[in-house]
This record gives sequence, structure tokens and C-alpha cells, in this order.
Amino acid sequence: MEDRTRQEQAGPAVQKRIRDSFDLQGLMSHLGARLTHIGPGRVHIVLPARPEVTQQHGYVHAGATSAIADSAGGYAALTLFDEDSEVLTVEYKINLLAPASGDHLEAIGTVLKPGRTLTVCQSEVYGVQADGARKLVANGQQTLIRVNRPAA
Repeated sequence: MEDRTRQEQAGPAVQKRIRDSFDLQGLMSHLGARLTHIGPGRVHIVLPARPEVTQQHGYVHAGATSAIADSAGGYAALTLFDEDSEVLTVEYKINLLAPASGDHLEAIGTVLKPGRTLTVCQSEVYGVQADGARKLVANGQQTLIRVNRPAA
């Protein structure tokens, strides 16, 4: 397992821009997700496991798992663009590898190939137990497009 204390942090302006944008996402707020790491080309999002995000068997729903994977990749890409840019997902694919269970899920979005217009990211989602044990429950890949921030 990687040492998270050694992960590079994004600069304060980038962190603020990412957090401000994340705070505007109604779905992330509704799910109870939170940002836990913002680095250049890498973002972590944690989703606490609770009854409101589960499916009928008690596992975290694939929709919630996919949503945090998509957002982690999108924000990872956004860390590499200037303040006048936004990103939108063009497409993504996710593989659900195991039932999503644990104390919480952690989605890690990482930029694989940055570009001026299109950026490709990968996402990994781990089920994390209260004792810190981790299991990969989903992985995916997405393509994002850089767009100009709408005028205020």
C-alpha cells in the first residue's frame, strides 16, 4: 500500500478551485462524499457506507460507486487546467470487480494522458474496512473534454 503522507499536494489556489467546484455538486453532497486529497493529476474522494447509498443486498450501489469514480477522474483532470477551464465527461467505462462494502469507499482518480482538449483518466475504487484493510471493488477509465468556464 502506498504511503499517503508522501503524495504531492496541489497548490492552494488549485485546491480552493477544486473544493469550491466540488461543493457545488448536489449529487456528491447528497451522497455524503468528500474530497480527501487533491494533487496534480490525482484526486481522492471518500464515500461513507450508509443505508442511503446501498442496494437491496446491503452493498454500496453501483450508481454511487460509479459517481465517485467519475468525479474523482474529472477533478484529477481539472487540477491540470487553468482557472478559466472546466471539464465534462465524454465517456467512461467502469468494471465492478467485487461487491462494494466496507466502512467507506475511496475513489482515486489519476490522469493517464493529459491533453489540450481531451484527457484520459483512470479511476480505482476501494472498499475500506474500519481497520484500514482495502479491497479493489471497481476500476474504470474515462475521457474528459476541457471546456471554457461559462461567463458568470
